[in-house]
Amino acid sequence: MTERASATVGLSRRRSWLIGAVAVALAAAVAGGGYGFWYLFLRPAAPASVAQASLAPVPSGAAAQQPLAGGVDGTWKVDTSIGSFADNTSSFVGYRVQEQLATIGGNVAVGRTPNVSGTLTISGTKLTTATITADLATLQSDDSRRDGQLRRQGIETGTYPTATFTLTSPVEVTSVPADGQTVEVTATGNLTLHGVTKEVQIPLTARLTGSVIEVTGSLPIVFADYGIQKPNSFIVLSIADQGTMELQLFFTKS
Repeated sequence: MTERASATVGLSRRRSWLIGAVAVALAAAVAGGGYGFWYLFLRPAAPASVAQASLAPVPSGAAAQQPLAGGVDGTWKVDTSIGSFADNTSSFVGYRVQEQLATIGGNVAVGRTPNVSGTLTISGTKLTTATITADLATLQSDDSRRDGQLRRQGIETGTYPTATFTLTSPVEVTSVPADGQTVEVTATGNLTLHGVTKEVQIPLTARLTGSVIEVTGSLPIVFADYGIQKPNSFIVLSIADQGTMELQLFFTKS
């Protein structure tokens, strides 16, 4: 064999060995540490927080394309037919929390549910009543194992499947918002979570578009305030002592 041919064979063997080593390493990651491999290479980007994002455009074809009849006065109902949960353009309630994962490091866990119901009542420049209920048993994150753990640990959705917010003080603005105008208010009310009810103040951003009212907001939640013990598993090394409740809701007049 010539010197050149021998070098070619050697290079080919080294490449084969390298490819084989990489294949073995990936196989080991999938078999023994699949969670880490999945997160490092395949995980989708976490959705933006509602606090950092501007109000989402109301999806085309929704009631936003129709003029509002009869003014804003009356009862408005959460409309779950607007938008798509898959691309975060629908109504949802959810959480955002910082976690530390084995072999991965810091990660922001985000879980949301589109199963939200509720109504609000407007009279002139006042929001007089509002009640919102979210089905926490249907929270979805980017990993079903996390969702399964939360049924038994943390917020224990198997035992406490709903969260409810009820307005206790009217919210007033200086004038009835024009179409497309964004307003910022603070809603005071009782939040029931994990079987515990506490008075909270939620900063909200709202906008009337056509015949749709869109509302977004977020609220820090200290787990101990609601008797929530941080979930633990061999995958999750640690979780922050608090998280954020997020909401994005579309209302149409009922």
